[in-house]
Amino acid sequence: MKPDTQPGTQPGTQRDETRAGFLYGVAAYAIWGLFPLYWPLLEPSGASEILAHRMVWSLVTVVVVLAVTRRWAWIPPLLRQPKRLGMIALGAATISVNWGIYIWAVNSGHVVETSLGYFINPLVVIALGVVVLRERLRKAQWAAVGIGAAAVVVLAAGYGKLPWIALGISASFGTYSLIKKKVGLGGLESMAAETAVQFLPALAYLLFLGGGGGSTFASEGAGHAALLVASGAITALPLVSFGAAAVKLPLSVLGMLQYLAPIFQFALGLAVFHESMPTERWAGFALVWLALAVLTWDALRAARAGRAELNAARDKATAAERPVSGERSPVSETRS
Repeated sequence: MKPDTQPGTQPGTQRDETRAGFLYGVAAYAIWGLFPLYWPLLEPSGASEILAHRMVWSLVTVVVVLAVTRRWAWIPPLLRQPKRLGMIALGAATISVNWGIYIWAVNSGHVVETSLGYFINPLVVIALGVVVLRERLRKAQWAAVGIGAAAVVVLAAGYGKLPWIALGISASFGTYSLIKKKVGLGGLESMAAETAVQFLPALAYLLFLGGGGGSTFASEGAGHAALLVASGAITALPLVSFGAAAVKLPLSVLGMLQYLAPIFQFALGLAVFHESMPTERWAGFALVWLALAVLTWDALRAARAGRAELNAARDKATAAERPVSGERSPVSETRS
């Protein structure tokens, strides 16, 4: 089957678009995966100060991007929708929790567990879909969720307690994903709205911290201050890249690419930060990866079945439009 192309679009151009989208997607998830290398550079700032700077400078960065691209038209209609604004505020609070746990965990030596959080996130999203949206799961999806639950039990035995960091990261990001689905804003617009909510509390906290002599922004040199300011660009860059990938790639490809970030984090935890991985943790991670393999297989199978049904429907519609054998077409009847 030939790939779908826009009218007037050459196949070569379509391939170039797909290739560019793939590179944008890899860039986005690679940057997210390499975040554990960045947050330790901001020490001696504590996690709460880093989080507040990330909120403040993210809004500054995204406003600059919106000004350059002149994408302001979405704001007036949004301001007239209080229910949607409430959902955005809830999303801002949820992603703040996610960012805070992640930054603290990375700078406290729990990079491998943060990767676990993003590995199990697809399973948490599915579970939320069942509980909140009353979605019905296929058998393979139920199997994946069951394997994921077994993995948490094994990991809890390995850690001697529930893997709270991983569960907190996956639960907060899964909830955030659900809220974003209900809000329905694009990536850049969503980030602008959420960081606008975060901005004043974060700025107030930084001023309070500075007034009490607890801020590191001015006391650790210009390089340290520049790194804190750059946290806004570091946050926005992968999001912009992801937005470019999303319009050029099929969702199935984006779904595959999402595993790059936790793979990078897991590798960094082992190779760079030298975190321990006892046998029981390997067993728990192996179960998580098995669950994701089942989930991925089922998603690909469902996508193929959907395409087959769509093609069959198109063929049926085309056949219905053709004149029946032995029957004169309207054109031949007019000419006779």
